[in-house]
Amino acid sequence: MSDRYAEAGVDTRAGDLAVELMKSAVSRTHGPEVLGGVGGFAGLFDVSALKDFRAPLLATSTDGVGTKVAIAQALDKHDTIGQDLVGMVVDDIVVVGARPLFMTDYIACGRVVPQRIADIVAGIARACAETGTALVGGETAEHPGLLGPDDYDVAGAAVGVVEADSVLGPQRVQDGDAVLAIASSGLHSNGFSLVRHILAGAGIGYQDSIAELGGPVGEALLEPTRLYTTPLLSVLGSIPNAVHALSHVTGGGIAANLARVLPIGSWVEVDRSSWSPAPVFRVLAELGSTALEETEGTWNLGIGMIAVVASDAAAPVLAALAADGLAAWQVGTVSTADRELTGFEQGAKGVDGGAVRLVGAYAR
Repeated sequence: MSDRYAEAGVDTRAGDLAVELMKSAVSRTHGPEVLGGVGGFAGLFDVSALKDFRAPLLATSTDGVGTKVAIAQALDKHDTIGQDLVGMVVDDIVVVGARPLFMTDYIACGRVVPQRIADIVAGIARACAETGTALVGGETAEHPGLLGPDDYDVAGAAVGVVEADSVLGPQRVQDGDAVLAIASSGLHSNGFSLVRHILAGAGIGYQDSIAELGGPVGEALLEPTRLYTTPLLSVLGSIPNAVHALSHVTGGGIAANLARVLPIGSWVEVDRSSWSPAPVFRVLAELGSTALEETEGTWNLGIGMIAVVASDAAAPVLAALAADGLAAWQVGTVSTADRELTGFEQGAKGVDGGAVRLVGAYAR
């Protein structure tokens, strides 16, 4: 019957080989808390350490990489897309101040190509190791007829933990807090449907070189998502009570995501002149005959994470981030003063938060 299954498009032997190829990479993310190794029906994680918490809260997040996978498929380069997945999932967990514990992944494909699946998972595992997250399980599913032979999609979910009285968010934000931007590595994993639309309209292929990007377009677009979890957890531990809120700049852009972590009645004007968006954003905007300002609701434009910190903690937080290799700078200040809020983004994604707008012109 397994031969008949193969005739239908599902190769279980290829799936088994993929697991063997990824085993060592996954195992390297396992500490003594992970039980059972690779291949079980469910991942097991010892949470005995939670007994040392006063009031532990579990934080969870799930996400995917979106249509960035289409570029990885077009270039047949699959070893970085896993870092994008971890960044989208685990860096959402640190936003509430939680430390990630473990993650699982899911890969749906039209056909299992063992080395391709192993490359994807190896990228996930490397990023999990970098963020202190155990990769405790996953699933690879063949969907012949639903997906093309070389098509795939990836998704994942993670769980973390934070003390109840240490949760970050709007409830901590105060008038006068400094708003710090932390640089992105590029597009990360958002807005790629617009990217692909622009390139198709301009007749530019992923292998085409553009001088401003330093090489082929596809390589610049596949720059993996920067991971913020480890340096941010370091800041939270070394400068207690300095950070009041964090915002992961993903879909919706800077204003919408910052507004989600501000209290109702507060507002921030983000100063565009405090940074210059990287060449990849400028090139794409020019190819699409659009102003950078018109892409602000789609791309991160050079800011991957935002920290709202106590005004007297801005300098030490910036110094700590710099010591971890993260470029960061102040882009604004939280205010609760009465003012007209026309033109501000107010809350987002179901959250009744604060108000944010970008002002000024981008630096060159």
